[in-house]
Amino acid sequence: MIGLVLADTVSRDLRYSLRTLTRSLGFTCVAALTIALGVGANTAMFSVVQGVLLAPLPFPQADRLAFLWQNRPGGRHLDASYPNFEDWQRQSRSFNSMAAVTFHNFDLAAPGRAEHLIGIRGSSALLATLGIKPAIGREIVPSDDLANAAPVVLISDRLWRERFGADPHVTGRSVVLDGRSFSVVGVLPAGFHFLADTDLLTPLRPNMPAIYSERSVDAVAVLARLKPGITMGQAEAEMNTVQGDLNRQYPDANRGVEIVLTSLKEQIVGDVKGTVVLLFGAVTLVLLIACANVANLLLARSTARAREFAIRAALGASRGRIVRQLLIESVVLSLAGGLLGIAVAGFALHALLAALPYTLPRSGNIGLHWPVLLFTLLTSIVVGVLFGLVPALQSARSDVQDALKKVSRGASAGRNASLGRLVMVQFALTLVLLTGAGLLLRSIRNLWHVNPGFDTRNVISFQVGLSPSLTQTPAGTRTGYQQLLARIRQVPGVEAADLTNIVPLSGGDNGGPFWIGTAQPASLQEAPHALYFWTGPDYLKTMGIPLLQGRFFTSADQIDSGKVVVIDSVLAQTFFPGRNAVGQTLTVGHWGAARIVGVVGHVRHWGLEDPGSYNPRQIYIPAYQLPDSIVTDFFRTLTLLMRTGLPPAEVMPAIRDVVYASSPDQPVYDVKTIDEVVSESMASRSLPIVLLGVFAALALLLASIGIYGVVSYSVTRRTQEIGIRMALGANRRQIFRMIVQQALEMAGAGLGVGIVAAVALVRMMPSFSHLLYGVGQSDPLTLLVVSGVLLIAAVVACYIPARRATRSDPMDCLRTE
Repeated sequence: MIGLVLADTVSRDLRYSLRTLTRSLGFTCVAALTIALGVGANTAMFSVVQGVLLAPLPFPQADRLAFLWQNRPGGRHLDASYPNFEDWQRQSRSFNSMAAVTFHNFDLAAPGRAEHLIGIRGSSALLATLGIKPAIGREIVPSDDLANAAPVVLISDRLWRERFGADPHVTGRSVVLDGRSFSVVGVLPAGFHFLADTDLLTPLRPNMPAIYSERSVDAVAVLARLKPGITMGQAEAEMNTVQGDLNRQYPDANRGVEIVLTSLKEQIVGDVKGTVVLLFGAVTLVLLIACANVANLLLARSTARAREFAIRAALGASRGRIVRQLLIESVVLSLAGGLLGIAVAGFALHALLAALPYTLPRSGNIGLHWPVLLFTLLTSIVVGVLFGLVPALQSARSDVQDALKKVSRGASAGRNASLGRLVMVQFALTLVLLTGAGLLLRSIRNLWHVNPGFDTRNVISFQVGLSPSLTQTPAGTRTGYQQLLARIRQVPGVEAADLTNIVPLSGGDNGGPFWIGTAQPASLQEAPHALYFWTGPDYLKTMGIPLLQGRFFTSADQIDSGKVVVIDSVLAQTFFPGRNAVGQTLTVGHWGAARIVGVVGHVRHWGLEDPGSYNPRQIYIPAYQLPDSIVTDFFRTLTLLMRTGLPPAEVMPAIRDVVYASSPDQPVYDVKTIDEVVSESMASRSLPIVLLGVFAALALLLASIGIYGVVSYSVTRRTQEIGIRMALGANRRQIFRMIVQQALEMAGAGLGVGIVAAVALVRMMPSFSHLLYGVGQSDPLTLLVVSGVLLIAAVVACYIPARRATRSDPMDCLRTE
């Protein structure tokens, strides 16, 4: 019975709220739009959080999937050597299954047109470890892992449909990959995605370069599925015991190696987790500013309704009933804003994913799914209670007798004080967001002025899948690339062109041990490491890297000539301080001793912000001196670089014509300018600065609207006071100054609190401070500029109410109740 009475009362309050909000349509629209901006921005960011961090991975019991990494002296979270993987697989007891995997670029020649594809080379347990089965056919079996096994492949659902017409009997048919015929044994499930979109899965061992069989060569990632009841910590402890035995058995290759486990989701999300959480916190501040804004509107509106509440109280309504009525109104208002916020979120997500598609892992999961919509509903309800509580309690506490006696325009000091405090909160929160955006903006500006060690302008990188007819032998592979580069150099507008195994700032890694002289150290793990660049003779000219001493490679540095290397200035200064490195002997692990013929400038390979804390030394090796045993496999991964004064859209068609003219089965792919590579290297900062900038702009708009509303309300409530002041001789300038001073006092108080909060938050959040470069966490210039922007915004926002006050007629003001 009590429940029915309560439901009926709430129903009446709801109908009354709808009528009240409908009668005040202007107020309702403004408040709902304000809420929509805050809730919409939060919905959009929560959809990112849900899609990237919270959505489950598309594998059964994905929380039991983990990667096993090697921590070697001087390097962390490295791939494993294939022999170590085999020993792990035999000796571990904490896993149901374990698989080795590498990604590989394949060139498909048949059936159909030539196409470049990204595929996986994996051991036989890969699909079983992931917990998935082929849609058609079989998975890779242990017999496929044998070194002399026949080449087999599983193809993606896309290839199955496009190249084989969705033939259900596709098993047994062939595809030509990298010049070899592979028998199709299965079709991967539709939508298969493991770290990247892949079209092919082939066995690892039969297609593995010979050098991968060396225990000191870290070449494969290792994925494992934990047994039920085994924790990550227990598995990691067991694997370190296993690895400890291997370290003692093979001290030359394994000395000091430790094992670290990371979950598959952690590996996929990586450093983005901290950034996404940071941005969600930032957008929450925008929501709080919107709440403060709407609370201001409700406080001002409740003043006009003071007589109504007094009459209701005089007729017997309790304070609790009045508070409930006002909270229901605010929740209804918030739900209306939430519905509009869903539309705002949809637009914001579309713009975000279109502008920054490469910065977010698992971006395919982002969308307005039911968990996101449920979040929007709950947020709208909480927000309605949050911004409605202060006005409701303020109205319920008002004295009935005073409210009935007061004239309609009587001022309320309590309400004015509450309005002022909410404005201070808005400005404080806005300053925090503007400070964050300003610090990131200055960091990006500083990074763009960093010298990367090469000339980024007018350089284009691309890859070519050289025709299998040209890569049957190592000598043919070398000749094929040399002839292709010779034709590219003849294209009008091309100033220089050459090849490399890794492009600076691309994130590619090809590090290894080296030592001065020919005497090998006691352990390869004790040898210093450097980054190996395999390049041709025109690489320096193409990239604009300065030659400091000696010479670079020439066309005479071939497989049958003496081995030579070029080192960078960091390596030269470290190992040859105060003397000439040219002419000295340096031994590159897995390649041999070579004579140093030149010294070049250091290149910032790992990022513009990284001075070289990881693998800082660099060694350049003539690509045409690589041994025959690795030429066929490793030349396929090379990138071509071209310096040109023409825009890419003008020169690339001619380049493609040159490539296709020699053989039509040579795909050209992954075309980028080096400026684009540089931009992508700063992608971890691009997303925060764009979104923080948007959030800060939105917060500034809301704070400006808030102070405009408060000042406008204050001018309206102080009409008689203004009239008296003007009647007593105050001029219009003094009135204008009085109104502006009121706004600046509120803004100034907010700025004082905001500066303290901004400095404290930046220092406490490592996920933000690590994004800064060349600027302090409490940079005074940024704080000064941001404070100035907010003060200007406050003056602009109160200009119209102040001008309206100066134009008031004293007699009209004095006649006003």
